[in-house]
Amino acid sequence: MLAYLFVGLGILVHILGGNGTMPTLGFVPLGASLLFFGAHRSRREYFFLLPVLMAADFYLNYRFYGYKFQPDQYVTFAWYLGTCFVGSLLKNRIRPVYVAGASLAASISFFLVSNFAVWATYTMYPKNIGGLVACYVAGIPFFEKGIASDLLFSAIFFSLPVLATRVSEAVTARHEAI
Repeated sequence: MLAYLFVGLGILVHILGGNGTMPTLGFVPLGASLLFFGAHRSRREYFFLLPVLMAADFYLNYRFYGYKFQPDQYVTFAWYLGTCFVGSLLKNRIRPVYVAGASLAASISFFLVSNFAVWATYTMYPKNIGGLVACYVAGIPFFEKGIASDLLFSAIFFSLPVLATRVSEAVTARHEAI
């Protein structure tokens, strides 16, 4: 249930931050929530989650930004699923170093594939190596915030169940001692 709560929070912040309702300063818990979802839910459930993520992106792109559907969105949809799959590698191996590694993998992969898709799809950058480099350089400020956001929210999301278990054990031990 916590996985759905975190993904719901991630999608809500993604939408509210994207449409300007809520200032996020680039800190959106979507990537971290997808990692957590992948680590705690079955792979079959990813495909129920994908239409909700797609609907959120369609809303933002079409209704708020005024963009028609673009082929680079397929890359984002694939990244959503891929991030869940990376999270599934954490099942039964949730350790700080693994969570940090998965979080970095999510941030780096999004930066690489989304910027490549923008370069390949849109006409704002020349279709040569210089244009590709310019696209990646333009994405660096977003990348920095993405890394920080994914690391921060992954630490929070993956720590909360551990903290809850420890508090519960401490309360139980205290009651047994009384």
